Amino acid sequence: MLLVFVFAKVVQFSDQRLQTMAPALSALTSALLKVLQGHWFMIFASFLIMSTNGSGNVFAIYSKDIKSSLNYNQQTLNTVRFFKNLGSNVGIISGLINEVAPPSLILLIGAAANLFGYLMIYFAITNRTARPHLWQMCLYIAVGANSQSFGNTAALVTCVKNFPENRGIVLGLLKGFIGINGAVFTQLYLAICGNDSKSLVLLIAWLPRIVCIIFLQTVRILKDGHRKLELRVLFSFLYMSLALAAYLMIMIIVQKRAAFSHTEYVASATGVLLLLFLPLLVVIREEIKQKEPLPPISSVQEPNSSSKSERGEDYSILQTIFNVDMTVLFMAMICGAGGALAAINNMGQRLASRWLTLRREPANSSLS
Repeated sequence: MLLVFVFAKVVQFSDQRLQTMAPALSALTSALLKVLQGHWFMIFASFLIMSTNGSGNVFAIYSKDIKSSLNYNQQTLNTVRFFKNLGSNVGIISGLINEVAPPSLILLIGAAANLFGYLMIYFAITNRTARPHLWQMCLYIAVGANSQSFGNTAALVTCVKNFPENRGIVLGLLKGFIGINGAVFTQLYLAICGNDSKSLVLLIAWLPRIVCIIFLQTVRILKDGHRKLELRVLFSFLYMSLALAAYLMIMIIVQKRAAFSHTEYVASATGVLLLLFLPLLVVIREEIKQKEPLPPISSVQEPNSSSKSERGEDYSILQTIFNVDMTVLFMAMICGAGGALAAINNMGQRLASRWLTLRREPANSSLS
């Protein structure tokens, strides 16, 4: 009887505590849903997608594994590299699909393409499958690299459609995260995989896709119209991205001048993640502080393919293809991006060759 009495008192006390905590839990749940469904959180999700969507920028790290595992010469490796560049820079497929499909489907297609392409490359260089033909390797890396364009299209185009009044600033921030995604990936790779560059290919296969799947429903077209963002919050994001870039630069320089243990690489990657998630604090603050949703601005008129659009207005696909400005931009990108791609693809091998040359010079001097 005593045990029954004690049990009844415990149940009664638990019910009272739950009734007392119910309003607090309800308020916390409401605030959490408000943050997750807000426009600031959508921008933060786009930042993370851009930061992890840099598989093409780390090709120089694992290209030596492709060359040694598959017995490729430099000319064959250059062929594989060409198809990697072709896949990562041809965005017309994702752009056309984006015209008729929601951003969530674009992210899902990109996740599937990335997983297939880089997983097959990982199986090939670790001898888990039969040695693929050259055309198969070119296909794998082209499909895997093309998945970048799906993530970029989903995040960039969605933000432009949602925030047309601030599209220049938002695009600049997103492109900035694209610029540092290779450095972010390198720090995560050193912390997770150590110096095993073959495992980097496996990391490329799953990590960006996990991020895309997590934010599958977050990156979306806002139902309540276009929004005008506050510049002070956008500048806060800018300062945080600059701090992240400065931290990455300092850590890369230090890691090249000093020998890091695995624990130190983990600590370095932890700092990267903290700075990468720092904008989330601003997102939570702004969403909680905002009592009412931002007032919608005048809706952007859908482009009319039969009439001529002025500069600054939205263009249809056909208008864009036959537009002189688009032709100029296309040629400028071809000429400007080529040098950057050549540097990204060959810098690792050139630096490794230079390092070997410097190490051999003292030995040759001592022999003579």
